[in-house]
Amino acid sequence: MADHIKLSLEEGIATLVISKPPVNALSSKVFNEIQETLASLHKNPDARAAILTGEGQTFAAGADINEILTITSASVKDMLKRGHEFMAFVENSPLPVIAAVNGACIGGGLELILSCHLRLASDKARFGLPEIGLGIIPGLGGTQRLARLVGFTRAAELILTGDLISAPVAAQWGLVNAVVPEAMLLKQAKGLAKKIAARSKVAVQAALRAIYQGAREEFGKGMGVEAAEFAKLCESADMKEGLKAFIEKRPPKFQDK
Repeated sequence: MADHIKLSLEEGIATLVISKPPVNALSSKVFNEIQETLASLHKNPDARAAILTGEGQTFAAGADINEILTITSASVKDMLKRGHEFMAFVENSPLPVIAAVNGACIGGGLELILSCHLRLASDKARFGLPEIGLGIIPGLGGTQRLARLVGFTRAAELILTGDLISAPVAAQWGLVNAVVPEAMLLKQAKGLAKKIAARSKVAVQAALRAIYQGAREEFGKGMGVEAAEFAKLCESADMKEGLKAFIEKRPPKFQDK
């Protein structure tokens, strides 16, 4: 039983709510609970997409300071290794993970949503990597994923100043897919998740592998990853059903195989 993650599953859409008052600070325990919850969903054939959000008015306001204060030169490498493995686990999830950012998304919270596949933001959301003000830098992939997502110049601005940016600016930069009214955030996230959930599960998983595994390779090898995934899908029952449904002008009935 998770102490800090509330899970619901409805119509194939799993909603994971980070619940660690007052600001949903991210500790190793929270990371472990998110990973364990996602891992259980990977084994659940009814789960087709996941939404990650925060309880209350905050998504996640950074790492747990009390835990950071216990870090020593001897433990820092293990701590970072575990954090990197966790972020990679989220990024490599075969379930599409949609971050629904409902408030402050700072430090480790921003690094967490960078590992998600899609990001929707409330119009009240704020984003930042303020570590520089503490004499450190982001350590869970923030320097790398942010630069690849929004460009090196904008990533450098956010990291070197430690400033916060608004949801509209985050959307302008390409950090989030869309900004929606606060009251509509979960509804919009669930609508997006349901649209994805209606697709072939094998095709969705292949697309995620092609995008994220391919991005780690140079362009030519990335194209090879895409070609391999495409070729496997050409042997699938869902590909045949999709083509048949298109010809017959009807919605496809995918079997996820």
